[in-house]
Amino acid sequence: MAGVEKSAAIDVSPDNKSSPMVTPKSSSQDDRVVVVDGIEVQVQPKRSWKSYVWDTFDKSPEERKFLFKLDGILLTFASLGYFIKYLDQININNAFVSGMKEDLNLYGNQLNYMQTLWTVGYVLGEVPSNMLLTRVRPSIWIPACEVTWATLTILLALCKNAQQVYVLRFFIGLAESTFYPGMQYIIGSWYRRDELAKRSCIFHVSSAIGTMFSGYLMAAVYHLDGVGGWHGWQWLFIVNTIISLPIAIAGFFFLPDIALAQKRMDLEGRAKRAPYTRAKFEKIFSSWHIYMLPLLYIFFNNGGGALSQPAFQLWLKHRGFSVEKVNLYPTLTSVVQVLSTLAYAWSSDTIFNGERWPPIVFSAFMNLIVYISLTVWNIPLGWHWACYFLAGFSGGISGLTFAWAHEICSDDNEERALVTGTMNEAAYIIQAWLPLLVWQQVEAPRYPKGFPTMIGVAIGLLTTTAAIKWLHERQKAQRKEVVHET
Repeated sequence: MAGVEKSAAIDVSPDNKSSPMVTPKSSSQDDRVVVVDGIEVQVQPKRSWKSYVWDTFDKSPEERKFLFKLDGILLTFASLGYFIKYLDQININNAFVSGMKEDLNLYGNQLNYMQTLWTVGYVLGEVPSNMLLTRVRPSIWIPACEVTWATLTILLALCKNAQQVYVLRFFIGLAESTFYPGMQYIIGSWYRRDELAKRSCIFHVSSAIGTMFSGYLMAAVYHLDGVGGWHGWQWLFIVNTIISLPIAIAGFFFLPDIALAQKRMDLEGRAKRAPYTRAKFEKIFSSWHIYMLPLLYIFFNNGGGALSQPAFQLWLKHRGFSVEKVNLYPTLTSVVQVLSTLAYAWSSDTIFNGERWPPIVFSAFMNLIVYISLTVWNIPLGWHWACYFLAGFSGGISGLTFAWAHEICSDDNEERALVTGTMNEAAYIIQAWLPLLVWQQVEAPRYPKGFPTMIGVAIGLLTTTAAIKWLHERQKAQRKEVVHET
């Protein structure tokens, strides 16, 4: 690489409005290099044993420095933001089993309604928000929504009845709808194929960490019961907001905008922004992408009932464990989710050479084992415990499904935004009503309809994954034919 003048790395801060310049460095078909604003970038990333540890080790010093800066800003903010999003989403379960149920007289299916109203708000906001991100700076829109939901969270501590909680949960869901699909779209706009799965999954793993922390936090603040006249579960909402607001406000200053990423995405063949036209919408809705990829995410998102519902907590409470242990033991399931998510990401990017489907299939088979066992119910006590822990294997493939979607929809930026937003929205449309049918609070902890339903969902996940794999291979073959003919 000698003989090339090396300038500073691209500034990924929102204030840098310049468009990076791309110039060729080498014409070798196997080792082509371009210079992007002074940064040497391999057109086809090299792979050695070092990339199995971390992908930047095989890149040029300038690109390593750039990616270190990008990860430090974008990935850190995305992970912290998703941590507080999930913390403020899941806290209702911890509060419910820690005194909220008794204090607000919630002895029916009120918890189901609280979760459903959050989901309705979430569903309504997702696709419009993702479409808006193709036109509005993320560094304004996403932090503004974060500040909104963080502020609404503290108001939950003031609620005196279930109806007040219902209203707040709806608007918290509406505000939170911007974050996950929006950040997956942004991550897909910055990172290349060999970098994408690890970043998507590291981002997603923050949800499990948020769940863990909510359990630890509830166990800690429960001891504040009576301080200042507040109950322990009310302190949980107060502390959640104290943690969330500084992270949300930081986004206004640190979140990079998508326009700066285009030159890197040119190397991956990902399309630039284009107007929304009737022809574009007809193209999007005539493709299998908009139907099969959301179906895949529906089966993933609704297939981990033991994670999304307080199944483990209510089983522990039914067996007479203390409030502290009811909140602490389920965090071990989150540990399994964290470790499996990272294993899925690294294996997909390295051992499986960028293939996304093998970890998804493994996760579905783990779900079959867990939920068949819990459906039987009368199993050895040790295996019952193990099933709740092994349920964590189902929660780690979200980042892979989005990475797969980014790659499949790479030739149309607006389709990519619409499909990724629809994936999350479609999944939560199902989640808005499915728990009311199969995860009823009054049927806990046995859940005679919930656990069997998860078996069917796992089979659906396996079938859909196989179908998408076949359709994607056919799509790639058709593209090669077009290139060959031209």
